[in-house]
Amino acid sequence: MSEQVTVASGATAPALRPASTWADELRATFTLAWPLVVAQVAQNALTATDVIMTGWLGPEFLAAGTLATTFLMPFLVLGFGIVGAVAPLVAQARGARNIKAVRRVVRQGLWAGIAVAAALIPLLLQIKPIFTALGQDPDATILAEQYVQIAVWMLFPALAIVALRSLLSAFDDTRIILWITLGGVVFNAAVNYALIFGNFGLPRLELRGSAIATVLTNVVMFGLMLTYVLRHRRFKRFNLMIRFWKPDWPRFRQIFRIGTPIGLTVLSEVGLFTAAALLMGLLGTDEVAAHAVALQCASMAFMVPLGLGIAATVRVGTAYGRGDAEGVRKAGWTAFVLGTGFMTLTCVLFLTMGPLIVSGFLDPRSAANTNALGLAVTFLAVAGLFQIVDGAQVVAAHALRGLSDTTVPMITAIIGYWLIGLPVAYVMGFVLQWRGVGIWLGLAAGLGIVAVVLVARFAMRQRLGLMRGLT
Repeated sequence: MSEQVTVASGATAPALRPASTWADELRATFTLAWPLVVAQVAQNALTATDVIMTGWLGPEFLAAGTLATTFLMPFLVLGFGIVGAVAPLVAQARGARNIKAVRRVVRQGLWAGIAVAAALIPLLLQIKPIFTALGQDPDATILAEQYVQIAVWMLFPALAIVALRSLLSAFDDTRIILWITLGGVVFNAAVNYALIFGNFGLPRLELRGSAIATVLTNVVMFGLMLTYVLRHRRFKRFNLMIRFWKPDWPRFRQIFRIGTPIGLTVLSEVGLFTAAALLMGLLGTDEVAAHAVALQCASMAFMVPLGLGIAATVRVGTAYGRGDAEGVRKAGWTAFVLGTGFMTLTCVLFLTMGPLIVSGFLDPRSAANTNALGLAVTFLAVAGLFQIVDGAQVVAAHALRGLSDTTVPMITAIIGYWLIGLPVAYVMGFVLQWRGVGIWLGLAAGLGIVAVVLVARFAMRQRLGLMRGLT
């Protein structure tokens, strides 16, 4: 039987039509992106809730929880990137009106999530010997191990959520992602409060309670998302769970072929900022505190171009799937203008209102904070300067993912971040003695190089043969 199945007329058909004008594309991108932006902010709130409540237990628990989540994060990012390949593949299948391909891609995305989680969990459970070899504090290591032994099981539902979220995003149904994520924040806070401190007649489990809350929150969010996909009339026709055990090895391999470079790309960027934090630790406590403040501000601003980037993957992928070269052009550049436009505003904000912003994190009335406050304002100014290139690189990378172009962006990221950004940070920070400012300038250099290459690659997509699969 032919794989090509025409999308039924109805709610999905208008969304498949190409945007006739730039204004139409702007509206379509904004409508798709804004729930994703808010959902990304809410996702950060999940982690913030854990940090706040474990901090109430005491500094030793907060330190152990921070060590544990720092250990988990690179593996999570890698897994999210791999399964995230579902998004461009589903968008392309939708653009081509190939319903059977949508079902098979999402199903194999769930398979990929299971496979990645099964491969990573045994490694993550070795946290104690790894931390011991790295010379971490024995007491903190024991507490971190208690957290990780439970929290690792979140990988199965968390990676499955990525596959389902990719399906919903590709079909412009992003508001449900927002509502489920917001519900997850509330649920996570309630379960944390109950299990960490032993409230509501439940046992006091301290750090283990936080880990259980994390697992349960991801299970609930996955359950809600799966129920929505299986019951909503728009998605019931995909029959995702029918013959779930039936393999589709070509698509399974395709997800890993496209998704592994995505995971390594994101991992290289996360790793650069982790390395920068370690370099700050060599300079002193004030530098670390100032770095944390500036990084938190930059991270919050980053959620907007990230959400626009996810929307760009969907819009570009859908246009690519339906064979619409002009649609690819409009979708990519519209998201780029929106992303860099917003980051231009945050650049101005960071440069002009730095003292006011950092005073929300560090009490300016305390003499002990004077040095850290001054450093934070300076770091935030440098962060403001690289806001535009940071927004440009994330939108460009996601637009290229819509064309299934992930290997060259991965190589670009590794070279830009690790062979240029990190060495520049070290030389400026320690050789030239620019200290923390030099480290942040190194981050800016790495992001700037990657942004220039990726934006140029999208601009030259025809010449580089990235559109050759256009149907």
